[in-house]
Amino acid sequence: MSSLNDLLTYNKYFVEHKLYEPYLTTKFPDKRIVILTCMDTRLFELLPKSMNFKNGDVKIVKSAGAVINHPFGGIMRSLIVAVYELQADEIYVIGHHDCGMSVIETDKIVEKMTARGVDPRTFEILKHSGVNLDNWLEGFSDVEESVLHSVDMIKNHPLMIKDIPVHGLIIDPETGRLDLVSDGTINK
Repeated sequence: MSSLNDLLTYNKYFVEHKLYEPYLTTKFPDKRIVILTCMDTRLFELLPKSMNFKNGDVKIVKSAGAVINHPFGGIMRSLIVAVYELQADEIYVIGHHDCGMSVIETDKIVEKMTARGVDPRTFEILKHSGVNLDNWLEGFSDVEESVLHSVDMIKNHPLMIKDIPVHGLIIDPETGRLDLVSDGTINK
């Protein structure tokens, strides 16, 4: 059952009672930071609170596992736009412990897709079109290596500013503790 009607009813109340006023800000991040992190629900409020950020302080880009799997995909485009158009001059890649991407098995996802109606022939068409589902849906076994991979992709991207700090961190999704993996201010 969809929650759309409940959402729209509350939204009408939210707007009519001007509950948005405490969140008014501009499109530019006050602290000039863009964060790439995971879409995990535990990080929704925990991550900004653990870093002392409030609405308007930072841009947050989310992907499964905080992974950049293509140098010219939507995640990289968002980071580049944040830097060149939205005044971000520092990037944080923040993975987390107990990430669902660390246990991804492509064959299990394909089974679920088929069970929910995706025609099995679609996978053959994708394969012959050059799409490698194993690579596209691939997870990771080590969160630190994954964070470093994303940091490296950003730092070495041909369109990224070469001296922009790109930091790598790992957050504990229970306590909010941050562990530094890569300090982007060293060896710039």
